[in-house]
Amino acid sequence: MSEQPRRARRQPMAPHGLSRGALRSVIFLTAGALAVTALAGCASEDPAGKPLAGPDIAPAARPLVADGGTLRWAVDSVPETLNTFQADADATTTRVAQAVLPSMFRLDERGRPELNPDYLESAKVVGTEPRQVVLYKLNQQAVWSDGREIGAADFAAQWRALSGKESAYWTARNAGYERIERIERGANDLEVKVTFARPYADWRSLFSPLYPKDVMGTPDAFNDGARRKLKVTAGPFAVKKVDRKDDEITLTRNPRWWGSQAKLDEIVLRAVPRDKRAAALAAGALDLAEIDPETVHRIGLAARSGSKGAGTPLQGAAPLSAPGSEEIAADALHSWAVAHGSDGKAAEKETGARKKERRLQALRDVEVRRSLEPAYTQLALNGADGPLADERVRRAVARALDRKELAGAVLKPLGLPAEPVGSHLALAGQAAYADNSGALGGQDTAEAQALLADAGWVPGGPVKRKKNEKAAGAEGEKDAGKKKEKGQEKESEGGDDGTYIVGDDDKAPAEADREKKRHELKQGGAPGAYAPKGTAAPAGAAAGALAKDGKALTLRFVLPSGPGSRTLQTVAERIRRMLDRVGISTELSKVSDESYFKDHIASGEYDLALYSWPASAFPATDARPIYAKPVPAADGSLNVEQNYTRVGTDQVDQLFDQAVSTLNEGETKSLIRKADSRIWAAAGSIPLYQRPQLTAARKNLANAGAFGFQTPVYEDMGFLEKGARPAAGPSKK
Repeated sequence: MSEQPRRARRQPMAPHGLSRGALRSVIFLTAGALAVTALAGCASEDPAGKPLAGPDIAPAARPLVADGGTLRWAVDSVPETLNTFQADADATTTRVAQAVLPSMFRLDERGRPELNPDYLESAKVVGTEPRQVVLYKLNQQAVWSDGREIGAADFAAQWRALSGKESAYWTARNAGYERIERIERGANDLEVKVTFARPYADWRSLFSPLYPKDVMGTPDAFNDGARRKLKVTAGPFAVKKVDRKDDEITLTRNPRWWGSQAKLDEIVLRAVPRDKRAAALAAGALDLAEIDPETVHRIGLAARSGSKGAGTPLQGAAPLSAPGSEEIAADALHSWAVAHGSDGKAAEKETGARKKERRLQALRDVEVRRSLEPAYTQLALNGADGPLADERVRRAVARALDRKELAGAVLKPLGLPAEPVGSHLALAGQAAYADNSGALGGQDTAEAQALLADAGWVPGGPVKRKKNEKAAGAEGEKDAGKKKEKGQEKESEGGDDGTYIVGDDDKAPAEADREKKRHELKQGGAPGAYAPKGTAAPAGAAAGALAKDGKALTLRFVLPSGPGSRTLQTVAERIRRMLDRVGISTELSKVSDESYFKDHIASGEYDLALYSWPASAFPATDARPIYAKPVPAADGSLNVEQNYTRVGTDQVDQLFDQAVSTLNEGETKSLIRKADSRIWAAAGSIPLYQRPQLTAARKNLANAGAFGFQTPVYEDMGFLEKGARPAAGPSKK
């Protein structure tokens, strides 16, 4: 077993939780040869900038929020564990922990850690030689729900459990805790003194959340005691009930909470599938829910239809191809049928229209609050083998992409800033952010083609074929034409846009080849050529196709197929067209959400894929396993940690190690930015856009919605007093 400490595991985000997707220069530079001093940012202006979008939570002062009430909040699942340090913890585990447990630091609206005054009076480094020493001074009112003071014993128990020294603790991460040498009481019971064996820049990431010694004190309590219940807590709320039968977790006010009393009596976290949330909101079963763009359209239609009246076509409400616009079209049709005394189906149609109108009416009490998630979507390129093992090909893929266009396609229709992400390790506004994409360069078709040519991929090269495989080019096209004339041409399957979806056991590749050849002939041959439409490609090679050593350049593009993956599929189709322009063919393969990461991303069964990573306020710790160079394990396998692209360099690892071990914050930022420049140069992943955060909320719900970077303040959430109005626009707290 590796002796390397387990680091904080960030979960990749698929379609909605997702899930939660690298451009290169034409000059063939190895990652080690790249000069990054200028790219790291030396200007006087802070390259971190501001967040592209702030939180949108309908902020209201506490006196405007009524006391009492229950907030019904949609979540993806009732988690298997309430212990955030276990491998099967999920986003709901974190949400519960934020409401019921201490956090020494929380994130502000810029995604930067700030001291939490409910638990700390101060926390700072008080010594560096011979050891780093951090002194925590606790809020003297801070107590656990059983009345015991929060103190050094709790800090020490958590350190021992997460240090990695005792294998009996089933921990998923111990980053930072393994660097601690000892924890002891300070000058009094309110002081906790933490001494590190090795310097640790990200010390603010520790003890957030903090569990009581009752949970951390023994392996049995850690492994099992906190999975289904938390008896002792110390937040504005406490865990009242975990109901797995009804898929709900109920949080109730903590009577021992010393801070501002929670406005709500209860928060019910209710597991509701994404595609069922619009109906649950319309039925009044939810007050707050993250939603997909299709539901945003439906809520918008409901708001607009309210001012127009039922039974009347809405002018300019939405194009008839937009999700939810069927209600508008049906409304107009049914009213016309009744007015003109048409056949007996008119009454039935009118009844259906009125049902849809009632559903719209129910959504008029709901509004959409929108921001950008602290997460970005990337295009991942699997560099383990195949064409993408060559850095030049990875760079060519990157230089073929117009990231501005891709970001705009996702974010502009939602009214959100459509800026491509410039860093793998932070997002705009965070301390470590800088746009380092210049290490690679922007979209450039000519340079992408030059990179491919330098790597040996040339148009019209001979393609070696297996026995009985049909030739491409004129003969293959001729055969396809004969089949079409006989009505035997197989239609493409699976995609709304007609893109063939490759299954594991069907005959898609041959069909995809025919479809690709048809497309290439329509385009007039190889990239840059202007042959008349319909001109056949030379026999033995598809028009415009690139080949090397008898093999065509075709990449398998794997995508999730679930109901929340429409956006990813749209982005993938645009990427496919961009790659096609430089001669790179793609086969789109849609797989189930359940198998997407386990069977494809984690196992390396893909060439291209789209998924997201959450941003971290502590990239030196949390991002390292995502970009660490894979190393051979003792059993001969490859240990990739969370680096599912299998692309890494020794220099990136060294920069991470230096960044996490320096206590100079300016130097840490500089090292992180240099590491990011080299990650861009290695071309394993291409950050595309910050994920939209779309939340449906009751109009009278205050201090909740799309939080952006900001850690939610649970005690301030609630429903407005009658006549009260929240502040207009996104929160500026």
